[in-house]
Amino acid sequence: MRQVIIIGSGPAGFTAAIYAARANLNPVLVASSVEVGGELMKTTDVENFPGFPEAIQGPDLMAKMQEQAERFGTEVLYDDVTELDLDGEVKKVTLGSGTVLEAASVIYATGSAYRTLGIPGEDRLSGHGVSWCATCDGFFFRERTIAVVGGGDSAMEEATFLTKFASKVYVIHRKDTLRASKIMQDRAFANDKIEFIWNSAVEEILGDDATTGVRLRNTVDGSVTDLAVDGLFIAIGNDPRTHLVHGKLDLTAEGTIWVDGRSSRTSVPGVFAAGDVIDPTYRQAVTAAGSGTVAALDVEHFLAALADGAPAAAAVA
Repeated sequence: MRQVIIIGSGPAGFTAAIYAARANLNPVLVASSVEVGGELMKTTDVENFPGFPEAIQGPDLMAKMQEQAERFGTEVLYDDVTELDLDGEVKKVTLGSGTVLEAASVIYATGSAYRTLGIPGEDRLSGHGVSWCATCDGFFFRERTIAVVGGGDSAMEEATFLTKFASKVYVIHRKDTLRASKIMQDRAFANDKIEFIWNSAVEEILGDDATTGVRLRNTVDGSVTDLAVDGLFIAIGNDPRTHLVHGKLDLTAEGTIWVDGRSSRTSVPGVFAAGDVIDPTYRQAVTAAGSGTVAALDVEHFLAALADGAPAAAAVA
């Protein structure tokens, strides 16, 4: 039986693995059978992760995290988790291959997925003018014309933030009223750089190697027009990847995994969570990495208490 299994291969998962491996916990990290590295694999230049003043490509950053985790002894499995049995003191993790892993503790760090529009050009131009994170990528659009899709608080926040860089920000919304809170609406309406395009849906993102515009369909009369923009920020929400723990772990009102205060302790002793799967607010690589650190330290304390003879329920205190 293993000491700890880490599920997830983003900044939280690999940081937890680095700390757990350095604590001689011999972690096994279940990455993915398809793509290791989480959402940063879709990001080009990462300029806000400490230690890289000249920026670093998202895939390169994740490769370095994996290399560092493996250097200290983390075992990385390229497989998918299909089932979890978290009851009792022995946690069981079933993989797509049929293998069942057993451990005294689990760190769940599966992240979250930004909602997509599912339209032509979206995947192809991701990282080339199409983004889901203004905080991450707004700097690249200095004195450019950009658009934000969405009508909630996150869209208004993204649009307002982007006016620090862009010369013009369009907000595209499929209705003629917003669902954002009044204070967020008022802030956006008062900003001279923001222009609203109502009753419009983005049908296609235009451009070959970089975003050059969007094709819009009017939701009232069906007419189609093209709008020239240098970038498109999609702000229609995100979904934490919690499908494997529904009914097994307590969730918050936002749908993220509940943890005890600033710890990584979930509602089940021996199960810890980290990264975007517990974070409905910040969703940054650096905050996810810090959260992974917390999870590994919590696991270390939990296992030490078990070794001293404390029952699992008491070991989380």
